[in-house]
Amino acid sequence: MFPIVSVPPDAAELSEQMGTKFKFWYLDAQRRRTLFKEGRPGTGENWAEKIAAELAELLGIPHAHYDLAEWNGRNGIISPSLVKKGDRLIHGNELIEGKVTVARGDENLRYYEQRSHIASRAFQLLKKNADIIAPPQGYLPGNGVDSALGVFVGYLLFDAWIANQDRHSENWGVVSSGGQLFLSASYDHGSGLARNETDERRKIMLSTKDKGASLEAYANRARSAFYPHAAGDAKVKAYFTHVLFQLSHKEDERAGDMWIERLASIADADIADIINQVPGQLMTDVAREFTAKLLRININRLIVR
Repeated sequence: MFPIVSVPPDAAELSEQMGTKFKFWYLDAQRRRTLFKEGRPGTGENWAEKIAAELAELLGIPHAHYDLAEWNGRNGIISPSLVKKGDRLIHGNELIEGKVTVARGDENLRYYEQRSHIASRAFQLLKKNADIIAPPQGYLPGNGVDSALGVFVGYLLFDAWIANQDRHSENWGVVSSGGQLFLSASYDHGSGLARNETDERRKIMLSTKDKGASLEAYANRARSAFYPHAAGDAKVKAYFTHVLFQLSHKEDERAGDMWIERLASIADADIADIINQVPGQLMTDVAREFTAKLLRININRLIVR
């Protein structure tokens, strides 16, 4: 069973302004800079973040570490900082949009509706700067994935697998460390795994005979936060997550093939073992069944060539 870490009541040192969730930084027992982030009540954001991190480990992509946590009666997750002291995380909006977006705590500020967040720009950034932007620190290249672009292709496969619709322009980036640039490890996956759906909706999707209202149809509708090149057109929608992966696969076919092979090797028992480690008070049996089936549906779709 995944433990629920108790964060000391007086731990909060520095509030985090980015985003709309309650969060703060503190130093944990090992004196590491760690973020506590509260999941929105009535959602599965906390268990989704934890499960996603474990699935990322299973797939083999570099990722932030997350643990379930509790602080002053508030349920959340904790995650050690991805950057060391003196390093800097440069977000995607600075890299491909030429600007910094400031979060104002406004629910109407929707990062994932920024149409300037164009997929081809991200691909070209990593491809043209392959000799400057290295894979994430600590990542061991192999099996055809030896570039930042190749690893990023894995991130997009992962997003399509877990139905993560939140890879917006501040949920990926490059780390500047010691005069070098590295693709950041993947982070912030709590918007995946249909964590906002109610159990009533999950039951309907699991049992309905209406193909348009089925879990399969639902899985097909997951959209990324990356857009095609159509600046200023409010009618243009973000790519579906599986379509975005297919586009990235074309940019680095060898890497795409390798990530597909890894995904194909993951068994239902591997998935169930992770899901079943979430404490019972945090995740219902219906949510467990739904999540396992969603992941299997996405695997079956993604591994078809």
